[in-house]
Amino acid sequence: MKQSILVLMLLASSHHLGAGEPEWSAEKRNHWAWKAPVRPKVPAVKAETWVRTPIDAFILAKLETVGLTPATPASREQLIRRVTFDLIGLPPTLEEIDAFVQSSAKPQAAYEAVVDRLLASPHYGERWGRHWLDLARFAESNGYEFDEPRPNAWRYRDYVIAAFNSDKPFDRFIKEQLAGDELWPDNPQALIATGFNLLGPDMTDASNQLQRRQNSLDDMTDTAGLVFLGMTVGCARCHNHKFEPFSASDYFRLQAFFTPAEFRRDLTVADAAHRATHDQQMKVYLALTKETHASLDTLESPYRQKMYQARLVKLSDDDRLAHQTPEEQRTGAQKEMVANTARRLIVTAKEITGAMTKEHQAEQVRLLQLLKKHDAQKPATLPAAMALQETGKAPKTFILKRGELRNPGVEVQAGWPTILSPGLRAEPAPIAAPSPRTTGRRTAFAEWIASPTHPLTARVIVNRLWQHHFGRGIVATPNDFGVRGERPTHPELLDWLATEFVEHGWSVKKMHRLMLLSATYQQAALNQDGSKKDPTNTLLGRMNRLRLEGEIIRDSLLAVGGRLNKKLAGPSIFPPLPPEAAQGAKDWKASADPAEHFRRSVYIFARRNLRFPFLEPFDLPDSNQSCPKREQSTTAPQALALLNASDVTAAAKALAARVEKQAGTTDERITLAYRLTLGRTPSDAERRITRAFLQESPLHEFCRALFNVNEFVYLD
Repeated sequence: MKQSILVLMLLASSHHLGAGEPEWSAEKRNHWAWKAPVRPKVPAVKAETWVRTPIDAFILAKLETVGLTPATPASREQLIRRVTFDLIGLPPTLEEIDAFVQSSAKPQAAYEAVVDRLLASPHYGERWGRHWLDLARFAESNGYEFDEPRPNAWRYRDYVIAAFNSDKPFDRFIKEQLAGDELWPDNPQALIATGFNLLGPDMTDASNQLQRRQNSLDDMTDTAGLVFLGMTVGCARCHNHKFEPFSASDYFRLQAFFTPAEFRRDLTVADAAHRATHDQQMKVYLALTKETHASLDTLESPYRQKMYQARLVKLSDDDRLAHQTPEEQRTGAQKEMVANTARRLIVTAKEITGAMTKEHQAEQVRLLQLLKKHDAQKPATLPAAMALQETGKAPKTFILKRGELRNPGVEVQAGWPTILSPGLRAEPAPIAAPSPRTTGRRTAFAEWIASPTHPLTARVIVNRLWQHHFGRGIVATPNDFGVRGERPTHPELLDWLATEFVEHGWSVKKMHRLMLLSATYQQAALNQDGSKKDPTNTLLGRMNRLRLEGEIIRDSLLAVGGRLNKKLAGPSIFPPLPPEAAQGAKDWKASADPAEHFRRSVYIFARRNLRFPFLEPFDLPDSNQSCPKREQSTTAPQALALLNASDVTAAAKALAARVEKQAGTTDERITLAYRLTLGRTPSDAERRITRAFLQESPLHEFCRALFNVNEFVYLD
């Protein structure tokens, strides 16, 4: 009996420590998602005239199988409103609506021109960049108790928006985010892109800095699996995955691609020309101020060193040793410890001045005044960003028993998950370092994920695009393509789209165009026959009605009143907070320029512990983890926000002022208000009700009522 218990204990230990790979069932080994997509033949259909793109043939083939016919086409007013919000997240202007509705061109040609115009808009990147930021768990603060701001995080947001606007090939987009520093070390945008890996929450005040680093490694491993592979690899961190064919050793082999990386929160990201100009200007400035700086340093140094040493002895033994180790001899972990604890050792100028004698204070003032005379010659600080960087050193990676840093098991090498490896064997990944300064591990990882033959990558991203256009992915679990995820409703279509995507250069805009020009997308949202036979619209016999996100609702409120500031890019903005939220707000000071308050919501400072109050009720995602699909709840706070929020009140007054200025009679104002808010003219009944309402209430109250109509926040 005792011997049996001992055997069981050893087996349990080997399970956690990765001594031997588990045997997966045939169901798990042969799951459809592990097999590379093969381009299927476009199916033949009876109603050939309905087909506008190959997508329609796949959709119609299933509809015909169950005896369903597609819905009628959406009206032109519905269609331009739908596609404009879909691509740029703003309501179409009256001129754009009229041009499309009244176009003498053939319907498909006129619509095609609208799609191309919207894809070329700089606001396209703002709309679709926001979708990616949800996946990337983007935020501009660290979270946890202190939630310190990250002053450079906005550069990653701007990188994403620019990448979508330029239609950067998606395989390049992947490589830049996973290994931009290794592949393109002199490209500032490629360095900024690696900030993707550091966007998760970070407990900066952790007493154990090695554990803090491990938490970041776990987060970036989990997120890379979710975002690029559509797999819940994080479930294998503490033990073999309970449902999917991923072992704990698979998890830490993936993590080994990241372990050589140094986590930088302030990496300089200027190009060579900018650096050269800066260095030349700094050389001139230092030459002018050399003697003054030397005198100032001689004066302050004794005070600074005394306070620095007093802070240093308060650090842990490991942190103190890292600081005392010469920089060129520090390990990657020690560099991380130095970077993470350096702020505890900072001695401020104010502290130095306060410790000085009065004579030394007077001398310090004199020297600082001399330096101030040369401020015009001092160059601006070079731009910095959160990013990964490597030294070329590869620390060992161990399977951690139960995911605990203090319980290392067997050592593993960087490699792909066994289920996605040839021959189903756990083997180290073939790695060739692109330069002596790097290990090349993340380059190998990025090249593998971005491979045209990878079974998951292209499927995962085209499924995400489909989900945002149609309201539901072909795979309804966009971050879970595994055995426990939903099976694709149209597997042949998914594979056709994936292979089409790769064959056309991984172009996201071409994939948008293909989906949007389909007859499937252009259907009305009502199909009585389909609603009875296919109530969940799984077969897409009609268009799904979609709810706008909180950011797009706010942007629409600004746009219809003529107040939207369409300025692109730059540091995040701080719109004023409502009084009740401002009382407990930390580090939230309204932007000095009032015009900044009316910029698009994607530029609002994204704080983890203080989400912008108007946006929060509309299912704003939790930025602590990747969000593949926002919830679409219907709650009382949403209705209250649209009725009573200061943003809505101000928008109603702005819209009323615009309507009064642009329309003369009551009927003209009613019509204009309807067209600006809902994109259509009112019915006779709506006119009659509105006339009666305006006899007793001001125009801005009518405008506020329109903001609370379902059509304002839902797309037909």
